[in-house]
Amino acid sequence: MGLLSRLPYEWQIGWRYTRAGRAGRSNGFISFISFVSIVGIALGVMALIVVLSVMNGFQKEVRDRMLSAVAHVEVMPAYGGALSDWPALAARVKQDPAVVAAAPYVSVQSLLARGEDMRGVVVRGVLPEAEPGITDLGAKLQADGTLAELQPGQWRIVLGAELARALGVRRGDPVTVIAPGGQVTPVGVNPRLKQFTVAGIFSVGHYEYDSGMALIHLDDAARLYRTEGPTGVQLKLADVHQARDVGLRLGMALGPEWRVRDWTRSNAVWFDAVQVEKRMMFIILTLIVAVAAFNLVSTLVMTVTDKRADIAILRTIGASPRSIMGIFVVQGATAGIVGTAAGVGLGLLLALNIDVIVPAIERALGVAFLPSSLYLISKMPSDPRASDIVPIGVISLVLAFLATLYPSWRASRVNPAEALRYE
Repeated sequence: MGLLSRLPYEWQIGWRYTRAGRAGRSNGFISFISFVSIVGIALGVMALIVVLSVMNGFQKEVRDRMLSAVAHVEVMPAYGGALSDWPALAARVKQDPAVVAAAPYVSVQSLLARGEDMRGVVVRGVLPEAEPGITDLGAKLQADGTLAELQPGQWRIVLGAELARALGVRRGDPVTVIAPGGQVTPVGVNPRLKQFTVAGIFSVGHYEYDSGMALIHLDDAARLYRTEGPTGVQLKLADVHQARDVGLRLGMALGPEWRVRDWTRSNAVWFDAVQVEKRMMFIILTLIVAVAAFNLVSTLVMTVTDKRADIAILRTIGASPRSIMGIFVVQGATAGIVGTAAGVGLGLLLALNIDVIVPAIERALGVAFLPSSLYLISKMPSDPRASDIVPIGVISLVLAFLATLYPSWRASRVNPAEALRYE
C-alpha cells in the first residue's frame, strides 16, 4: 500500500475500481463480467501457448527423425558428374566453423526387385566409417546389423524397414537393384542390374525414408552407376537451425560451379506446410484472445455508467478529461495484465508437464489419443519456445489496452452537470 500511495492518483483510483464491487450487490454483475473477461483472456493465452508448444513438439520430433536419415547440407557439382577430389572439397567446406563433419556420397533413383515385387527407391552409396558422423542411420539398424558390413565388392545393401516389409525380405535375403539407363547391345538396350544381399534393416520412424531408401557401399555405387566416384559431399552442422544460412554462405563461397542444398530446401513442401499451419493456428487462436479482450469494452462501459457520479465529482474538483481517461485505462489494463499473466503461467505449466497430464487423462478416460498401432509418435510432444510465448503475451496486452480506449474516452466526455442533476 505504501508503494500504491506514491503512484499518481489516476493509478490509485483505477486500481480501486478494479477491486471494488466484488462484495457489493449493485456492482456484482459488473464484477462478474470483469472476472469473465480476465478468465477469457487467461484461457485464450493458455490455449495459444499449449497448442503452439505441441505443434513445435511434433515438428521437432518429425524433424529429428528426418535428420537421422539425411544430411543437413549437401554440396554437389552444379552440372552433375562425379567429384575428382572430394577430400579437397570436404576440407574447403569444413573451413566454415558451422560445419562439423563431411562425407562423400552417391545418390541415384533406382528400382529394387524381389521376385515379382518391385519398388522405386533412392539408393545412396556411403562410406560406412564416415556415415555415423553425418546421420544416425547406423544407430537405427535393427537386430544385429551394422554399417560395417557394407564392404566394397561384397554387394551388400541396407534397407528401410517399410521397404523390407513391402518386399518381404529379411537380413540375408537377396534383392536385385535395377539401375537407370542400361547397356546398349546389338540386340537393343538391356537393363543394368545387380544382385545384393540384405545386410541390415533400419527404422528412423519417418515413412518416406523407411519405405524409399537403401544404402550400399560408395565403391559399389560408383561401379553400379558408373559415376567413377562420389557425386557430392554431405555435411553435418553444429546447429541444424542454421542450415539455410550456412547453405547460402557456402554457395557464395564456392561459386556458381557448385550446387548447395540444405535440408529445408530438400523437404521444402513439408517445411513450408508446417510453417503455414502453425501461422494459421496462431491467427485462429489469437481471435479467442481478441474476443476475451474486447469483453473488457462492455465491462468498462458498464463501469463508466455506474461511476458517472464519481466522474462528475472528480471533474468538479479539478480532474482533467485526460486524467479521467487514464483511470479507466488503468482499470482495463490491469484486467488485461492479470489475465495475460495467468494465461502464460497456466500455459507454461501445462506445456512443460503435458507428458504427465495427457497420460493421466488417457488413463482416466480409458482412451489413447495417439495409439502406437496407428501413429509413429505415441506420446504427446511439447516444446514451448520464448519466440512464441513473448509475442502471445505482447499481443494479448495490446488487445486489452486497445479495448480500454473507447470506454475511457466516453468517461472523459461525461458532463459533470448532467451527471449530478439527479443525484
